[in-house]
Amino acid sequence: MSKLFLVRHGQSLWNLENRFTGWQDIDITEAGIEEAKKAGMALKNEKIDVAFTSALIRAQHTLTIILDVMGKPDIPVIMDKALNERSYGNLEGLNKAETALKYGDDQVRTWRRSFDIVPPGGESLKITYSRVIPYFEMHILPLLKKGENVLVVAHGNSLRSLIMYLENLSPEEILEREIATGIPLTYSYDGKFSRFENGN
Repeated sequence: MSKLFLVRHGQSLWNLENRFTGWQDIDITEAGIEEAKKAGMALKNEKIDVAFTSALIRAQHTLTIILDVMGKPDIPVIMDKALNERSYGNLEGLNKAETALKYGDDQVRTWRRSFDIVPPGGESLKITYSRVIPYFEMHILPLLKKGENVLVVAHGNSLRSLIMYLENLSPEEILEREIATGIPLTYSYDGKFSRFENGN
């Protein structure tokens, strides 16, 4: 049996400022650093063979801290933009509350929380899923099938896409799933995926 660990990056500066971040390369805050350290402590006794992360600094920085705290800084790390956050297009950098005042709460909620509606110039969760899952099936799943344990540090919506796939959730179910920053989620794999309810 192998294990898959998923971690959303620690709090970023634009998380703190309530901005749409998407593909903007924003680093984590001091609070995000502490979240990453706690994730490292939570995973300290786990065996990790390889780690994957996105092309964005907030996920990479979080992963580096996790591996340092685990005492495993030399684990192979693979970075790919397929694991990037969902692009919010023209909304990136805008304050979410101010955007809601301009376009209305319902419109902003639709952009953020629908499965297949695309924000202006950006990606829907459906589009994000269509790049995350083929990458997972091609590069990560074969390692799990070989019995290797894999850590993925990524973003709210790229991980939401992956969780939808792992747990066979409907679009409605996955849109209700909140993914906290810096808290590991653990799945076992023995031909099928099972989630450890205690996370880790």
